[in-house]
Amino acid sequence: MAKRRLSKQQQWRIQKIQAERTDRAARKERDIDQQVASGELGPEQLGLVIAHYGRQLDIEALEGERQGRLARCHVRTNIDGLVTGDRVIWRPGAEETGVIVARQERSTLLQRPDKYGQFKAIAANIDHIILVIAPEPEPHDNLIDRYLVAAENTAIPVVILLNKTDLLTPANQPAIDTLLGRYEDLGYAVVRTSALETEAQMKEVEQLLEGKTSVFVGQSGVGKSSIIQTIMPEESIRVGAVSESTGKGVHTTTTARLFHLGCGGDLIDSPGIREFGLWHMSEDEITRGFREIAPLIGYCKFRNCKHLQEPGCALEEALADGRISAARMQSYRRILRDMEQQ
Repeated sequence: MAKRRLSKQQQWRIQKIQAERTDRAARKERDIDQQVASGELGPEQLGLVIAHYGRQLDIEALEGERQGRLARCHVRTNIDGLVTGDRVIWRPGAEETGVIVARQERSTLLQRPDKYGQFKAIAANIDHIILVIAPEPEPHDNLIDRYLVAAENTAIPVVILLNKTDLLTPANQPAIDTLLGRYEDLGYAVVRTSALETEAQMKEVEQLLEGKTSVFVGQSGVGKSSIIQTIMPEESIRVGAVSESTGKGVHTTTTARLFHLGCGGDLIDSPGIREFGLWHMSEDEITRGFREIAPLIGYCKFRNCKHLQEPGCALEEALADGRISAARMQSYRRILRDMEQQ
């Protein structure tokens, strides 16, 4: 299909908007330069991005007289893509304001593609991703595998957290235990908890978060915000309810924000982190997300093996001797099939 051509009026309007944005940025830079020249800005110091609001960010001072306090900061135009969790160099201004002048190196970066296929950074310096599931809404291995494929491709460790264990029943527990056991056999850490359950269970979650920067992912309704509220009752975080009629949850958090935990760790919560699409990934990247399948690629008898019962298929042999579970193989093939259709 041919691309729709823009009219002259539309082209003029786009150019006008771009020119206005460029002019605003130039004015802001001149204002910053004047502040620097007049001595209105304090000395350079370390800071942490706590929340992101377009070209303005909340920065926590990590040193100096304002240590531990927040400042609403502008970003110099030569610094792109700052996200919650970034460590920066900033200069304080008057009345809890400041200017970010540099970004420090990141240890990790969590990204997701936008609707145009361009990667968008979401959070930085993450130590591990916590995939939250619950008995309700019912967890399915294919959905979990999609999260794991996306997470594995970030090179950030993943922990599976079963929340709402108070909803386990004799009817649903055997299937969930089997499901989680499958991932434990693959080397994934699995933790079980409930915001309504025992202090010992929540203590295990706190130990999971202690001394680390974590993010939660998972479908709506599994109780991510409830866990945060239980760990940090002083924070005014709205908790979404699961619809009684549909069993589906609703998103409750609207702004990416970093929370300091009493156990000494940090937690970043953002709608942009909750779900990952796979449509942008190649077949190799999908395969890389299955940790028991990835090492077998390249060992099939035929180079163009589709892993669909061809003779000499290394994956079929691993399936037969139990190195790959039938459920995971089915999930792998389904994801690849869905990718081809998309």
